[in-house]
Amino acid sequence: MEKDRIKQAYLDYVLRHNQPPASVYQLTQQLDLPEAEFYRYYPTFAAIDRELWADFGRNARTRAAQEPVWADYGAREKLLAFYFTLLEILKQNRSYALQSLRRSMPAVPGFTPRVLDDFRQDFETFVADLLREGRLSEEVAARPLLQEQYPRAFWQQALFVLGFFAKDESLNFERSDAAVEKAVTLSFDLVGRNTFDSALDLARFLIQSARRA
Repeated sequence: MEKDRIKQAYLDYVLRHNQPPASVYQLTQQLDLPEAEFYRYYPTFAAIDRELWADFGRNARTRAAQEPVWADYGAREKLLAFYFTLLEILKQNRSYALQSLRRSMPAVPGFTPRVLDDFRQDFETFVADLLREGRLSEEVAARPLLQEQYPRAFWQQALFVLGFFAKDESLNFERSDAAVEKAVTLSFDLVGRNTFDSALDLARFLIQSARRA
């Protein structure tokens, strides 16, 4: 398929030269394709970068969900499995991942690099589904005023994980695995039933009792 050839040729070029080709024409000449063929599939090289990152996320979700224990996992374990699988994929593509992130990293911390736009959309949908499952199983507390914002908060967690991985110099990136565990544990401690919910329940009880008095 020509689209796959173009994407792979672009990836190979970036890995060899540590930068995108100077022009679409340069890449299509290498593939012996007319330049117009490129634009049938991609408007720019940046669109390929966004698709490659989206592929990383989709492949991680697919591989994690294929594990026999996936169906028995709760929301926390599923997110952990996704992250660990994603890190394995990124280890295999670390040179490209770091190069593309550095090219598009925004000046303001916490903002999403444009290269991650498609990855982010898929991730937030995935997390929203996990949290919905978690509410059904009561692993996640129902908080109508807050829960719609959770996927965005979890995206900041994903940016933290990617940023940590990008700087990790530990053997086999073991510190990245530890960072994932701690970040996911904290996030589910926050969205799970906790002291806040107990205090809220008490407040509701006292208000209802006062009304009945």
